[in-house]
Amino acid sequence: MKRRKDLITVAIDSPAAAGAGTQAKLISKHYNLFYLDTGKIYRYIGYLKLNNKNKISYNLIKKKVKSLKISYLQDKNLLSDEVAVSASVIARDKKIRNIVHKFQQKCAYSPPKKYNGSVLDGRDIITVQVRDAMFKFFITADIKIRAKRRFNEYRDLKKKITYREVLKTLRIRDKSDKERKHGPLKKTKDSILINTTKLSKKACFKKIKAIMDKKLNN
Repeated sequence: MKRRKDLITVAIDSPAAAGAGTQAKLISKHYNLFYLDTGKIYRYIGYLKLNNKNKISYNLIKKKVKSLKISYLQDKNLLSDEVAVSASVIARDKKIRNIVHKFQQKCAYSPPKKYNGSVLDGRDIITVQVRDAMFKFFITADIKIRAKRRFNEYRDLKKKITYREVLKTLRIRDKSDKERKHGPLKKTKDSILINTTKLSKKACFKKIKAIMDKKLNN
C-alpha cells in the first residue's frame, strides 16, 4: 500500500461515549482531514451478524469490508445497544481484526487526495492501527458522565432505554475493551490525556487545537 507523504495523521483512543467521536469530527472539519470512526466498522459487522446468524462467515465479512463505503456507517441501526454489545464481542476476534486492520490502514495512510490527512478514533488506533501518528490523544471521562451522554443520544433518537441500562452496558463494554486479548484499550506513554468530564465540546476542541497548532506551526 502506497502512503502519501506530508500527511497530518491523528490517532484517538477512548472508552465509549467519552466524546472522542465529537472531537474527531471537529478536528476533521477544521484541518480538512478524512475521518473514520473505526468502532462503526465493528458495529457494521455486528449488525450483519445479528441479521445473518446462519450465513455469517469470515469470507462474507472480508467481502463486505472490502466493498464498505463510509456512508454505510451512518446507518442509525448501528447505534442500538444490541449492536454495540455484538460489536464488542466481534472485536475480540483476531481474524476479524486483521480484516478490519487493512481497511483502517488504507483510510489512515491513503485518504482521498482532497484531504490533508486523516483522523481515526477507536480503541486501538494508537497502539495498533496508526502507531506513528503525528498526534496521539487518549480521550476519557467519568463513566457516569459518559452514560448520561449516551442516554441523551438514545433519547434524542427516540430509543426506549433507561439510564441504568446504558450505564450497565458501558461497564460491560469497558471491561470487554480493556481485557480483550487483541488490541485492548489502554493509554500509551506517548499519548496526550484529555479528560472531558468537566469540559464542554468547545473547550475540549480548543485544548486539542492549541496542541496541534503548536506543532504544525513550528
